[in-house]
Amino acid sequence: MKLTKRTVDALEPGPKDRIVFDEMVSGFGLRISPAGRKTFLVQYRRGGRTRRVKIGGAGQIAPDEARKIAKRLLGEIASGQNPAETIRLERIAPTINALCDRFMAEHVRQRLKPTTQREYHRCIDLFIRPAFGAHKIADIARPDVARLHHSLRDRPYQANRVLGVLSKLFNVAEIWGLRPDGSNPTRHVQKYGERKRERFLNAAELRHLGQVLELRETAGLESPFVAAAFRLLILTGCRLREIQTLKWSYIQGGMILLPDSKTGPRRIPLPAAAERVLSSLTRRADNEFVIAGDVSGQFATDLQKPWQRIRAEAGLEDVRIHDLRHTYASQAILQGMNIPMVGKLLGHTQIQTTMRYAHLADAPVRDAARQVSNELSRSLFSDSVSAANS
Repeated sequence: MKLTKRTVDALEPGPKDRIVFDEMVSGFGLRISPAGRKTFLVQYRRGGRTRRVKIGGAGQIAPDEARKIAKRLLGEIASGQNPAETIRLERIAPTINALCDRFMAEHVRQRLKPTTQREYHRCIDLFIRPAFGAHKIADIARPDVARLHHSLRDRPYQANRVLGVLSKLFNVAEIWGLRPDGSNPTRHVQKYGERKRERFLNAAELRHLGQVLELRETAGLESPFVAAAFRLLILTGCRLREIQTLKWSYIQGGMILLPDSKTGPRRIPLPAAAERVLSSLTRRADNEFVIAGDVSGQFATDLQKPWQRIRAEAGLEDVRIHDLRHTYASQAILQGMNIPMVGKLLGHTQIQTTMRYAHLADAPVRDAARQVSNELSRSLFSDSVSAANS
């Protein structure tokens, strides 16, 4: 029948729920409960199941208005949306705080490296929970994410890290059925531009750093293990965490055999100079770590504070610990090693990561071109012109 105020008022309840459908709009109907409660709804099928969306009570909304809402909902359904599922998710959805707890326990701690875990924990506790923690998962929209990202614009690196963690957080929420597929609110939020730092130590700076390390170690201002850590970082090109957590058992046959690293298991050749550094260290019976810490059985957990003291004395205040790895890479390039080989030395899994050093290869090419040109110019030009060009 056509659902009007007169027909709706005239419908009597039965012994069980029943639905009377409108003859004008397919799928639009009125449910009548045994107690006489009358509710407008839309019924449709999705994924082999019958789904219903409540529109409103007959005493709260007029039939014509309910019909308009039904047409709109049916249009959304025709375009592929599933309003019943969206409503279900909104009703059962936990808060962002609850999602963060589950995300850390079931995803981050199970799948990510310890250093990445710490970064995720930091982003979540310092930025994501304060901004969104009390909100339901389904309530976070793209403008909310954009505002948070924009609020960190003076720290573009941090802003982008937070955006990346949020993106993964909502991807996992979709996998767990806590948000509709394709609803990640971080999509189309553009990251800020990042300028990669390229700081390499030249030969004079390296010599001075070596002298400072030796003086401070001899004077007892730094432990032999701390000094050895920085020497090994320079001589092997390893990441800080790889040297910091290095165990004596990993050193075998002139190699460092890391069972796990940022990019998986690694085999790192030990040059003679690095072996001399290792042989100078006292191997403690109660500690399996090469860079032993003050606590028995533990590695030196904080190398940043010693590095700040060392670099200040060496006049290298702008040099980070990671720049020692850059220095190793730059030296490899300047010695004529190709990009794939440098990537293997550094433990990169993607060539794009190593390509940041590619421009350094121009220096030996320029030197070679100059040598070839000078040799050819001796035959091509007169002695005076050749001399001037050289």
